[in-house]
Amino acid sequence: MLDFAAVSAVAMAVLIVVFTAAFGVAVARQRYRYVDVVWGTAFALVAVLTMTLTSGGSNSGGHGEGPRRWLLTLGTVIWGLRLSAHIAWRGHGAPEDPRYTSLLAKAGGNAARAAFTRVYLLQALLVWFISLPIQVGLFATGDPGTGRVAPVVSVAAVVGVALWLVGICFETIGDWQLARFKADPANRGRLMTEGLWRYTRHPNYFGDACVWWGLFLIAAGAWPVLLTVLSPVLMTWLLTAGSGKPLMEARLLATRPEYADYVARTSAFIPRPPRGRGPHG
Repeated sequence: MLDFAAVSAVAMAVLIVVFTAAFGVAVARQRYRYVDVVWGTAFALVAVLTMTLTSGGSNSGGHGEGPRRWLLTLGTVIWGLRLSAHIAWRGHGAPEDPRYTSLLAKAGGNAARAAFTRVYLLQALLVWFISLPIQVGLFATGDPGTGRVAPVVSVAAVVGVALWLVGICFETIGDWQLARFKADPANRGRLMTEGLWRYTRHPNYFGDACVWWGLFLIAAGAWPVLLTVLSPVLMTWLLTAGSGKPLMEARLLATRPEYADYVARTSAFIPRPPRGRGPHG
């Protein structure tokens, strides 16, 4: 019988193997940006692996709730594979990501080691920690006092599904709008301020946060999931204050003078009507 610690340890070991293999490919091709493609797929892998290892009553302690387990697994897989496919398509033939160029330049002669420890292994750990609500939600849903299975259709689960849908729509539509904008030669040198990008500077990051808070709420029917609230908090922090928005905006402010005006009138994260009158307002 596998307990939760064993299942989670297997997930961590698999993540280390996957990110180490991705690092090998990156070194061979001298493109450390490949880690971004692995990011979403790694979450999907953790969900499928945990679902598989806890698929029987003996493995999940008899608490696993089928419908909730499927919601969590499919929700994670759809989000992860869509993200990885989009990043792979967007980055095809592109040069190294400036974030990694800067990191490697600061690392000096230990560039490869810095990339392995500070990017690839770190991301393996982040995937494991952020996916804890999924792991716990797939493992058990019993009430701590009675052992009874919590109902799948709960207020938290309904809100979670709605939030997940909002998030995946924001990500997909925002990415599609930006790709269409960049594909038009008439927009060369112009800043994207249309569609969802008129209401938030980062519809894809906002969508990511919604997806992970939604998955957390779906899993919250399993009472131990409440102990993993720091997982969606960390994901939101990474998007808004960690390696997401700040690094991207610093680069845009340094290279695109018009970006400052866009910042002044457009919400940084949560969508809302633009301030003042922009080119479309």
